[in-house]
Amino acid sequence: MTIHFIGAGPGAADLITVRGLRLIEKCPICLYAGSLVPTEIVEAAPNGARVIDTAPMHLDEIMTEIEKAHAAGQDVARVHSGDPSLYGAIAEQMRRLDALGIPHDVIPGVPAFAAAAALLQQELTLPGIAQTVIVTRTDGKASPMPEGEDLDTLGKSGATLAIHLSVRNLSKVTAELTPHYGEDCPVVVVYRATWPDEKVIRGTLADIRQKVRAEKITRTALILVGRVFEDHDFEDSRLYASDHRHILRPR
Repeated sequence: MTIHFIGAGPGAADLITVRGLRLIEKCPICLYAGSLVPTEIVEAAPNGARVIDTAPMHLDEIMTEIEKAHAAGQDVARVHSGDPSLYGAIAEQMRRLDALGIPHDVIPGVPAFAAAAALLQQELTLPGIAQTVIVTRTDGKASPMPEGEDLDTLGKSGATLAIHLSVRNLSKVTAELTPHYGEDCPVVVVYRATWPDEKVIRGTLADIRQKVRAEKITRTALILVGRVFEDHDFEDSRLYASDHRHILRPR
């Protein structure tokens, strides 16, 4: 048997990968993060499958369910939101599985920042403006940020920032980034991207906190910061330039 860690994507049920959906459709056990994974996805589990919402469970309880499945020779679909490689809390699960000798694999999913960019119809990298995207968060209840990964340090790069799990810390975000990006720098807060109640709030480092507070958004939102979100002219990519030569477009 195998434990399949499956990225369910940002919210919309049809944004899960084909591979991930097919595994859910055949696994007799499905463990999913009910607070973030839509029920439509786990409803694809086969008739008679044991489907368990792990939102109220702690790690030992989750592992007990996995060990029971292993003893019975049953594959498990372990469904997480977004892409499991980002704030997925799968590393500690896999560490325990390795210690128990239980096989596992990982199926990637659409990350929230990619879904937000698609909603905005926006590239996060633009020629001459930003060619780097930093995916990060701020200190929270779950765990502190490692030394050197604070926004004041990361902001010196001028890169496009995708800040997760931090909408409650908007005052900290704006205070630490304003010296590097300027108070007129665009900020976009995307609430529950791809869900039916998704919402986009546009502003600047100077006013985004007030706008988000007015919408009473306190969780499940992504903060995007960077000059790529300005309405301005930018250089065309050299990729499709008529005088740009490469192996597939020789002289």
